Amino acid sequence: MLNEAEIDDILDRVQEFTETGISPIEPDFYRKFDRAQELLPPRLLRFLEQFRDDPAATVCQVHGFPIDDAEVGPTPMHWERPEGCSATLQSDIYLAMCGSALGDPFAWATLQYGRMIQDIFPIRGDERRESGHGSEGFLSFHTDDAFRPDSADYLLLFGIRNIDVVPTFVAAVRDAELSEYDREVLSEPRFHIVPDDEHIRQLELRAPGDPALERAIAMRDRPKSVPVLFDDPANPHVRLDVPFMRCLGDDPAAERALSRLRSELDRVRRPLVAAPGTLLILDNRSVAHARDSFTAHYDGTDRWLRKIIVSRDLGAHGADPLQRVRL
Repeated sequence: MLNEAEIDDILDRVQEFTETGISPIEPDFYRKFDRAQELLPPRLLRFLEQFRDDPAATVCQVHGFPIDDAEVGPTPMHWERPEGCSATLQSDIYLAMCGSALGDPFAWATLQYGRMIQDIFPIRGDERRESGHGSEGFLSFHTDDAFRPDSADYLLLFGIRNIDVVPTFVAAVRDAELSEYDREVLSEPRFHIVPDDEHIRQLELRAPGDPALERAIAMRDRPKSVPVLFDDPANPHVRLDVPFMRCLGDDPAAERALSRLRSELDRVRRPLVAAPGTLLILDNRSVAHARDSFTAHYDGTDRWLRKIIVSRDLGAHGADPLQRVRL
């Protein structure tokens, strides 16, 4: 929980960034302010660095960021937001500073025009979709962008509005009780994971000539075989997105192991609520997350989160750290 002095400090820093005219939704913000995290209150910066450096840490929350409900206005109807993103500039700066403390913030060119910070809220017509814009169905346990070998190390969710107290469920894979045989099966490349609908649908509708679309379609049509569990067997990492994954061929053992993992994640899950002014940080390699169903109102009061993803080291995957938006 932030104290009053830290809140005042953060508001002063936000004002400094605001006066530059550069928004954190743009890659130029991170190129110009490559040490933005150093402007965080010292106690908060230490907390984030300790979370980053602790291999056993999977989830954390920071409460107390100032947010003015009237100033941000009603929850938008669509992420295209013709009115622009100025209403969330203050919270976006919080996200940019905190994300920079964990590594390199980045974005996918296939999502929301490649904006560095993106919207999560219900969209009319998407109620049953397995995405952050759905509402009526339970959003299955997944890790963000599991189809990518270079998926984010951290997912940061910031609460703008959540009057219905809709929880995000988190489940650490290390807490799942699986047999040695199931762990072995899940650690073998017996699975295909394809891009979720949003990575392809958004570009097909709005930028059909974008080269990122061709790459996403190739990942969908010619996926590589991958394991679900990987790295240290004693404390494994996970890549999971059940609605968008399948076992290779007829593989009952893989199907059973995946089903048991899903059951275990559901058993050990715990709810966390991204209330207004609360930052939720997930280790995207160690913890899966889900979202409960809810009824969208489409009246400006719906649950609204802002999201940023972070790589511990963009250069480790052969990417230019200055090129923050990736195909």
